Amino acid sequence: MIKMQDIVKKYPNGIIAANRFNVDIQQGEFIYIVGPSGAGKSTFIKMVYREEKPTSGKILVNGIDLTTLKNSKVPFLRRNIGVVFQDFKLLPTLTVFENVAFALEVTEHRAKDIKNRVMDVLSMVGLKHKMRMLPSELSGGEQQRVSIARSIINKPKMIIADEPTGNLDPDTAWEIMSILEEINLNGTTVIMATHNKEIVNTIKHRVIAIENGRIVRDEQRGEYGYEN
Repeated sequence: MIKMQDIVKKYPNGIIAANRFNVDIQQGEFIYIVGPSGAGKSTFIKMVYREEKPTSGKILVNGIDLTTLKNSKVPFLRRNIGVVFQDFKLLPTLTVFENVAFALEVTEHRAKDIKNRVMDVLSMVGLKHKMRMLPSELSGGEQQRVSIARSIINKPKMIIADEPTGNLDPDTAWEIMSILEEINLNGTTVIMATHNKEIVNTIKHRVIAIENGRIVRDEQRGEYGYEN
């Protein structure tokens, strides 16, 4: 599903955030991206959904070469990729329902189809009863669940989660992981950058560790491997 070949990413300030990444990720995998702050984790995941472009090398996502993909085609690429952010990035003036529906409205789905799909995903994340509330009326965990609902509304093949439990208390973090696990069990690839040692060591998946822009470890059912 994802193939990185000799990927190098060098920023204008001279920092090399990716130093010859070579990675193969199959459909349906759940992968943790771990490493110290500033190691290159965010660069890794941003390159997968073309928020960043590599300096050299090749990235293939579902057979599409992101290094040569025209900017005008990026929105179409992202319809198959759901992104969950640490800070939620919800639209503050829209209700829960409207925040989730927005992604379908821009792709011109029928109103009836939008309503049915939104209700389905809100049920999945346990927020159907709060669909008329604004983000400011929700807890952090509830806002993250809205973010996850929005990320899966288009039935993407892949979810990219950038520190999705980073701003949450431990109990809520486990709730979010339960939802991501369910999404993965339904066949969706999940790539999650995280500093949460307990989650990585408890819910075992493939671990890719990055240090100073280099992949130093790639293990099935790996450990976190760092002190928080």
